[in-house]
Amino acid sequence: MKLKTDGLILREQNIGESDRLVSVLTGDYGVVRAFVRSARKVKSNMLSSTALLTYSSFTLYKGKETNSISEAEPIEVFFELRSDITKLALAQYFCELAGELSPQDIEGTESREYLRVVLNALHFLAKEKKSPELLKAIVELRLMSLSGYMPNLVACSECGKYLTDIMFFDLVTGLLYCKSCRPAGDFRQVSARVVEAMRHIALSDMERLFSLSLSPAETAELSAVTQEYLLIRTQHAYKTLDFYKTVR
Repeated sequence: MKLKTDGLILREQNIGESDRLVSVLTGDYGVVRAFVRSARKVKSNMLSSTALLTYSSFTLYKGKETNSISEAEPIEVFFELRSDITKLALAQYFCELAGELSPQDIEGTESREYLRVVLNALHFLAKEKKSPELLKAIVELRLMSLSGYMPNLVACSECGKYLTDIMFFDLVTGLLYCKSCRPAGDFRQVSARVVEAMRHIALSDMERLFSLSLSPAETAELSAVTQEYLLIRTQHAYKTLDFYKTVR
């Protein structure tokens, strides 16, 4: 079956002397794995359009067992990310997260918001329009929320109080508690400003998602909370996250 779709290359793997196997986050089918014949030949028009972190328009052939890309035209290449090791490491982490949390090769699936989140994060990262740590927190919590791990941040889960100066977040259940209702146990203390930021990330519409602004201290707190929540809930080790923490 021949299909037309746009997507971001999340992962590339060299096959043989000149072929590639790529993972593409599309808006129509989720993450699709496909072979690209002769993609690594110098004269191939697939060389740049199927490279990591490239957003392209694809002609995709879906088979019973394998998929292949026959044509690709680059839309955005994100050159700026390749010249800075810290930016590149964080961008690769975004790709690994998207590959883990997005729908996997399901026809008719709604995966456009996953794609929009990652593309916008890469744009802001490349243009240095947002703090890398803030972008990291936004991508972590928004992709978690889209994929079924949205925490319950509306109010204290016991009394319904909307906000106190300090609240407590259960990293295992995703529940929020005020100071008065905090149960016994080990909970993450979160400032009111960071609670509001988490609500914004999880619940705001896409057009407002990246309008968030925090101080450096608030950003560090938010990034720590979203990372802990991600690692605990997904029970998955992210090699690109470890690399990013090493180089940043």
